[in-house]
Amino acid sequence: MEFGMILILFVASIPTILAEDISYGTIVVDGTTSIAQTDDNFVCATIDWWPHDKCDYKQCPWHYTSTITLDLSHPILTKAIQAFNRLRIRIGGSLQDQVLYNVGNLKSPCHPFRKMKHGLFGFSKGCLQMKRWDELNHFFNATSVMLTFGLNALYGRHKLKGSLWGGEWDSSNAEDFIKYSISKGYQIDSWEYGNELSGNGVGAHVHADRYGKDLIHPKKIIKELYKGSQFEPLLVAPGGFFNQQWFTKLLQVSGSNVLDAISHHIYNLGAGSDPKLVSKILDPNHLNKVANTFINLARTVQTHGPWSSAWVGESGGAYNSGGPHVSDTFVNSFWYLDQLGMASKYHTKVYCRQTLIGGNYGLLNATTYVPNPDYYRTDQIYGKTF
Repeated sequence: MEFGMILILFVASIPTILAEDISYGTIVVDGTTSIAQTDDNFVCATIDWWPHDKCDYKQCPWHYTSTITLDLSHPILTKAIQAFNRLRIRIGGSLQDQVLYNVGNLKSPCHPFRKMKHGLFGFSKGCLQMKRWDELNHFFNATSVMLTFGLNALYGRHKLKGSLWGGEWDSSNAEDFIKYSISKGYQIDSWEYGNELSGNGVGAHVHADRYGKDLIHPKKIIKELYKGSQFEPLLVAPGGFFNQQWFTKLLQVSGSNVLDAISHHIYNLGAGSDPKLVSKILDPNHLNKVANTFINLARTVQTHGPWSSAWVGESGGAYNSGGPHVSDTFVNSFWYLDQLGMASKYHTKVYCRQTLIGGNYGLLNATTYVPNPDYYRTDQIYGKTF
C-alpha cells in the first residue's frame, strides 16, 4: 500500500517537473585535431611486492597477490589480462628497493619478506627466486604482457640520516639478474630504476645529483648487455612523487638520451581512510587540482629532457592500499576516468593503475579475482569486452 502511494505521488509530480525551465547545451568535438598523443599501450596496471600481512586501518587487503605469491594459474586472471590483447604490467612498489635477486654472486642472504620493526616500511629485505621469475615470465609470455620491471636502486647504499640514503649504487645483483633474463630470452620492455626515492621520498630518499649520476650506470648496462639484440629495453625513472627542482636536477645530471621515460606517482585523493573520500571523487574542483602536476612535469620534460617522455608509473587514487569499499566500487570510476583523460591531455605516454590485483584499489578483487567496476572502464578504452 505504501509503495502504491509513493508511485501515485511520483506520477502526479511528473507534470510539475516537466513544467520547469530546462536549458539545453551542445558539445562539439573536433575529431580532426589532436592535442596530445599517448603510447599504444597507454593503459597499464601494476603488480606489487606487498605480502599478505601488509595491513592498513586494521585490515589486511593484499592477501596473496604479491609478485611472489600471486596465483598465476587462476583462469580469471589469465582471461582478464588476455582481454586487453597486450596489457602493460609494471612490477614494482614500496618494497621494490628491498628486493634481492637470487642469482649470480649475491652478497647477501636471500630470504622472504618478513615483518621487521625497524625495517623500511616495517619489513625486511625480500627475495625473488629465479624459479618464480621463470614462472612469471612464462605467464606473461602466454598472456602477451608488455613488462616493465622495477629494479632495486638502494642496493649497496647506506642510510645517512633520517630518510636520506647515500653511497654509490651496487649494480652487481641487478646486472646478474638482467643477464639471467637475457639468457632465458625474456622480453622486458623497460627497466625502471627505483621507487619513490625522489624529493623527500617515502620511507627513503636519495639526492637528485647522486641519483642522476647513478642513472648513467644502468643505461650503460642495458646498452652493453643488449648489444646486437633486435630490441633494447627502455630505462625508466625515478618512479616517485613529482618535485620540480629534483626532477629537473635529475635530467640535467643524467644528461642527454639516458632516461627514456620519466615516471611519477599520483595519489591525489589522500589517505584511503579519509571519510570524505567519496566526496573528493565526486568533486571536479578537487580532481582538477592535480592538473598542475601534469602541466609542470610536461614543461620540465620539454625544457630539460625532450628526449624523454612522461609516464605515470603508479596511481591508485587513495594511498595506503586504497579506500575500503570505495576504491573497488563504481564511484571510483569518476576519479579513474578523470585521471586517464587528464594524463592523456598533458602528453603522458603510459598510465599505470595501482593495482591489477591487490589492496582495495585493484582492477580485480584480491580474493576472488573477479573484475571490479574499474576493470570494465579500462577494458572499454580498448573497445573490448570480458
